[in-house]
Amino acid sequence: MENKFIRVDEVAQELSVSKPYAYKLIKKLNNELKEKGFITIAGRINRQYFYERLYGAGKGEW
Repeated sequence: MENKFIRVDEVAQELSVSKPYAYKLIKKLNNELKEKGFITIAGRINRQYFYERLYGAGKGEW
């Protein structure tokens, strides 16, 4: 079963960016989720939300 959260290493690899930039991106996406009332985990982002926001894939309930 695929993990529901994507970590910084995977974000950096997926986007071909540095880890510090990947951390900034995760923080930005987590802040968006917090504003909508979701609970977040530092250094991790919901995989579905990540792909939806970056690639427009799928329709979430965000």
